Amino acid sequence: MKLKAKISTFLLLLFSSYSFGQMQQNNYKRELQGINNTWHKVILPEEIFEKVAPNLNDIRIYGITSKNDTLEASYLLQTKTEKLINKEVNFKIINSSHNKNGYYFTFEVVSRKTINQLKLNFKQLNFNWKLNLEGSQNQLQWFTIINDYRILSITNKETNYQFTKLNFPSSKYHYLRLLIKGKEKPELSNVKITSHEIYNGSYNTYSIEKIKKVQKKEQKVTILEIDLKSTVPVSSVKIKVKNTFDYYRPITIQYVSDSVKSEMGWISNYQTLTRGTLNSFEKNEFKFKSRILKKIKITIYNSDNSPLTIDTITVKGYIHQLIVRFTKPAKYFLTYGNKKASKPNYDIERFISKIPDTLALLNLGKEQLIIKKKIQERKPLFINKNWLWAIMFVIIVLLGWFSVKMIKSN
Repeated sequence: MKLKAKISTFLLLLFSSYSFGQMQQNNYKRELQGINNTWHKVILPEEIFEKVAPNLNDIRIYGITSKNDTLEASYLLQTKTEKLINKEVNFKIINSSHNKNGYYFTFEVVSRKTINQLKLNFKQLNFNWKLNLEGSQNQLQWFTIINDYRILSITNKETNYQFTKLNFPSSKYHYLRLLIKGKEKPELSNVKITSHEIYNGSYNTYSIEKIKKVQKKEQKVTILEIDLKSTVPVSSVKIKVKNTFDYYRPITIQYVSDSVKSEMGWISNYQTLTRGTLNSFEKNEFKFKSRILKKIKITIYNSDNSPLTIDTITVKGYIHQLIVRFTKPAKYFLTYGNKKASKPNYDIERFISKIPDTLALLNLGKEQLIIKKKIQERKPLFINKNWLWAIMFVIIVLLGWFSVKMIKSN
């Protein structure tokens, strides 16, 4: 029994030592305050993103019990993105005609569902048309849904751009009538009527420290270099243009992934976040996969047009939160700061349906530096080299003495 007790004690100490060692692999910690249930959520503050690994693999939650044992709490990392739900509605085209105003298409909506989006595809590759959309319950009285709405398609060697999606307030009509204005006959190839629902995500809007604007006349481009005040996860850039005339400019949005020092100074390496079109028809909000960054570069390709006057730039990123499960009472800490850490593998990722819908938010304490245990350096047995020479001399003398003695005995 005594032997079993000693083995158990040894294993417990070994496990506790290992867990504590795991905690020391990170550099920073913040105390989790307000734990009173099994499930809680934690919002990651902006300040930690400068110190975490780029993929957030280093985040761990450790607890210290009253007996000084170390526990690891499981968590699920979530980004509070938008949820998009598209439901197609059955319909049929019951009429197509034209007069001096343009070309009419009448749709009968078979189901009585609410709709708010119309997607149009045409055989023509290049066009610039205006249209009206009306709704009716009996085809006798028509009500305006959209008036003088512009649709556009540009296809050439340099670009392939279409703006043919109609968004309008939710409506519930049995009939829809589309008027495309102009003399050219539109050749409809495909139409989709949908109920388009967006459940907005939760964003942080970040402060911009400075914007540097560079006009390169030879390349016919405008470059905007944006420095944020801190390193943060970014997933959206919105550009507001002052010009009131119609415009259409391809753009590329990149970020500084790292920098290399050379004889000429620091050289920044860029990776592309997204490509798109800056235009006078849409909101010019460009969304992409979240990246932790501090510097952004936007390149606007002007072609032979005069550069646009940029009014404001808004940079946003999704809120990141942890869903945490606590199984034992302890003093818990959020730890981070290890660029080489691998992603943890927790069971709760496979049982998301069992997570409660309502979770209490925990407060985070101030950031603390994790104190590392100093590894005692082993000193050599003989620090002074003279001792080594003296020992070698004694060994040589002894070997010589034994050799002479053996020769005499023979």
